[in-house]
Amino acid sequence: MSHPSMAGAKNILVINGPNLNLLGSRETEFYGRDTLEAINTRLVKRAGEGRARLAAYQSNSEAELVERIQQARAEGVDFIIINPAAYTHTSVAMRDALAAVGIPFVEVHLSNVFARESFRRESYFTDLAVGIISGLGARGYELALEFALEYSGKQ
Repeated sequence: MSHPSMAGAKNILVINGPNLNLLGSRETEFYGRDTLEAINTRLVKRAGEGRARLAAYQSNSEAELVERIQQARAEGVDFIIINPAAYTHTSVAMRDALAAVGIPFVEVHLSNVFARESFRRESYFTDLAVGIISGLGARGYELALEFALEYSGKQ
């Protein structure tokens, strides 16, 4: 839904990968107690305050995530905030989709991936990302959004 006062507003998409729908109850020592719904509610509110539109999407399916990334270009998405979750370490398909659409993005991880199992230190996305936020919990999404609101294509 479009609001007249939002014409020309930045269009931001937040994408969350597998198992993030379980936030708040899943391994809270790594991921905290915030639910994905609570995180998304705060992001939508803050985006609106920044005169931006924000849509959030979560799927456990790699194919659905690839399709959502591809749709983003047709929708005029200006910036993506993505937490690929477990697909961080496995999904060439999602990487290729992000490369193909050419939309700038920040990679977000709730936990400090560098303080966990060694396989979590490898990401198929980091070299394409404008930046990465890891280990700051739900606050990482909020910091990524602040960056997205200010992002002009230059660093």
